Amino acid sequence: MPDPTDRKEGAEPGASALAFEILERADRDLAFVARLTGESQYLLVRHFQVFIEGELAKQGIFYGAHPLLRPFVETHARELSDFVINGIGLQHQFGLKAIETLNGDPMHLLRIDMWDSLRSHIEDAQRHFVSGVGGLQRMLVEIEGAPATTGKRP
Repeated sequence: MPDPTDRKEGAEPGASALAFEILERADRDLAFVARLTGESQYLLVRHFQVFIEGELAKQGIFYGAHPLLRPFVETHARELSDFVINGIGLQHQFGLKAIETLNGDPMHLLRIDMWDSLRSHIEDAQRHFVSGVGGLQRMLVEIEGAPATTGKRP
């Protein structure tokens, strides 16, 4: 561990001491958070796009029914993906000691735990979307029935 009295040139006074104090508490205060990145994020978004399209089709809503339907699907697919990604991050935070000691079989158990969490969060996101899909149909009917605006002020 570095000497807390050492001072790098240009560093704020006390920065080394503060860094030392924080690292002294790392076993209880430092957490590594699991985060899905890269292709996994794309897979989640694509899954939810297909899922939303299927749920809308069950309600008789297809692309072409409304000009804002595609952005709606894309936005909600990203929101559902964010729900899963953030849920995994909140549920899987690991302390420094846990990271230092993980190896072999515990890593396999972690993978199983992650799989279970992912499945659960994806199912929760899907249930949440399905519970509100009827409201979308009502909104589209209302929008289609609303008088067209010309963009001019009265």
